[in-house]
Amino acid sequence: QVILTVPLLEGLDGIKKMSKSTGNYIALEDCPNEMFGKIMSISDELMWRYYELLSFKSSNEISAIKKAVDDGSNPRDAKFGLAEEIIARFHSELAAKDARESFVGQFARGGVPEDIAQINLVVDLSGIRIANLLKEASLVSSTSEGMRMINQGAVKIDGQKIADTALTIPPGTEMVVQVGKRKWAKVNT
Repeated sequence: QVILTVPLLEGLDGIKKMSKSTGNYIALEDCPNEMFGKIMSISDELMWRYYELLSFKSSNEISAIKKAVDDGSNPRDAKFGLAEEIIARFHSELAAKDARESFVGQFARGGVPEDIAQINLVVDLSGIRIANLLKEASLVSSTSEGMRMINQGAVKIDGQKIADTALTIPPGTEMVVQVGKRKWAKVNT
């Protein structure tokens, strides 16, 4: 009787196994841009585990990439290669190249994604508190998560970090709201 052990792939957090229930996973049906962003969010150290378990490259090829990084090459470039390989496998090479260009345009140059959601909120004359706005725009699951994200410095309005959890947005405001690195919305109040 032969017993095979299959290694578990750590999720995006690098701690728990990849799982939908913990939200630290890359779905095969994710769009190329989402897949690319998730792969780029893994740590440089975890990247080697992903190469080992997910790449079709030989161990010699992976060793050569690792040596290049050890010798001073930017680990981001190695991650780009991994992301493109995985996206090409599940989508296409063109989709992989487009996802890389979109990622570079959005994050490396600090740009706003082209396909962000347009959210129109009905707000009374007193306005809406920022945590409620984040929840109503589906950028967070609850107002308490919104408060947490603000306190962690993960919320931006028109590119400016928001630190005031009591901030009230008046009616008639148009702004681009960002939570973390991948959640964006153009919000009109």
